[in-house]
Amino acid sequence: MPNSRPTALITGATGGMGAAIARDLAGSHDVIAVGRNGAKLRALAHETGATTWAVDVTDSAALASRVAELARLDVIVHAAARGGSLSVESATVDDWADSFAVNVTAPAELTRLALPLLRAAEGTVIFIGSGAGTRPAPGSAVYTATKHALRGLADVLRIDEEPHRVRVVTLAPGQTDTEMLRRNIPPASYEAARYIRPESVAGAVRFVVDAPADVQLTDLAVRPRQEIARI
Repeated sequence: MPNSRPTALITGATGGMGAAIARDLAGSHDVIAVGRNGAKLRALAHETGATTWAVDVTDSAALASRVAELARLDVIVHAAARGGSLSVESATVDDWADSFAVNVTAPAELTRLALPLLRAAEGTVIFIGSGAGTRPAPGSAVYTATKHALRGLADVLRIDEEPHRVRVVTLAPGQTDTEMLRRNIPPASYEAARYIRPESVAGAVRFVVDAPADVQLTDLAVRPRQEIARI
């Protein structure tokens, strides 16, 4: 008998946010967790039963091979991202290329590869954006530019895929307690309780995935209860 459970693919599943999303969706979906850290992937698979792909999201050939093996795909959550604080003054050409490759080109290419399956399922594509996708983040020109670009990608994809009933969502968390954020803030001033919990972002993803079939939630901002920085 065919498996009736929907399938969800999560990139960046070895990060704090991606792992929390994988844990949440595993309760109702067959989860495919994509990441580069083999040890963390194995731990996540043991905990959730997820299928794991130890793949770099910028390796389009490897992704194409994996996607070609799938019979069904209902949800993609693009949680993989490259952060960092790089200004125009400090960023090199390679910095720009690397950040756009991970934050923009990789999710676009993976979505392209999966479109036939997503169309067949009338599925949902969730891009994990940022407050920096709509507002300037001082000192972070590279990251801000990629998140603006990612939102533009999502907005056009939503229009283009409307005839196929594919839902396209930008979910933009504010500052979230992850390793990426910890790398950008001095330890002496880091107070985890001030930031969004990854599990709260996962709850917002769940809200989007479970939206009634007649609607799509196009843009969802998830902000700290007490604002820290207006980005």
